[in-house]
Amino acid sequence: MPMDSNACLVEMRNIIQIYNEGTPDEATLFDGFNLSIARGDFVSVVGSNGSGKTTMLNILCGSLPLTGGRVRVNGRDVTDLAEHRRARMLGRVFQDPSKGTCAQLTVLENMALADNKNQPYNLRRGVNRRRIDAYRAMLEPLGLGLENRLGQQVGSMSGGQRQALALLLSTMTPIELLVLDEHTAALDPRAADTVMELTQKLIVGKGLTALMVTHNLRYAVGYGNRLLMMHQGRAVIDAAGGERARYTMDDLLRTFNEISVECGN
Repeated sequence: MPMDSNACLVEMRNIIQIYNEGTPDEATLFDGFNLSIARGDFVSVVGSNGSGKTTMLNILCGSLPLTGGRVRVNGRDVTDLAEHRRARMLGRVFQDPSKGTCAQLTVLENMALADNKNQPYNLRRGVNRRRIDAYRAMLEPLGLGLENRLGQQVGSMSGGQRQALALLLSTMTPIELLVLDEHTAALDPRAADTVMELTQKLIVGKGLTALMVTHNLRYAVGYGNRLLMMHQGRAVIDAAGGERARYTMDDLLRTFNEISVECGN
């Protein structure tokens, strides 16, 4: 989708992704794939297994080597930048709540770690007690009572509580992009709804740009201002603005079914 270069935050250009290259099992997923994300966009991505949606996130975050093409974030070419260096500008929340928090540490200690992201490693106390009131103020809007449980070990919390905390931790320091990797898929329906509401609140409240992969079609049509449906390494739907607002769950299901028929399923 063409856009003003000053408004463009993420650019993936001519992306090629080949698995098992040079072997009998060689398979091409992306062959000249392009994606631009505007500053302030909240993009919801759906697609069947193997459609390329998670691979797209892994390429963007640097956790998967790229066969060909370039990736730019905020005008900076990050194609050859290591994953841990990209993490300084990206916040990522995974499907598994345990990946975004440290189970053995308390809520307070997890927040202190997140608070120190991108800071130099010097000999100092891990927890700055003068920040406790600020941490409580960050936790209170979650509506989960965690502001009164700073001393609780995170491993003893429910999946929904841990994912809500992981979401907050990923946005505590300034980031260019929030990447949501099926972050409600492992939760029960009630907890998933709560986490999605918190997601929307954080994105709007902090003015974040977000890219969310989800299997939940209700969330795909209910959240965000742009909708992508991936299939075999390409976007078969890319709708924004008024066009995106017209899409319903039935529309997405119909397209899924058409794709399945084409693939012989």
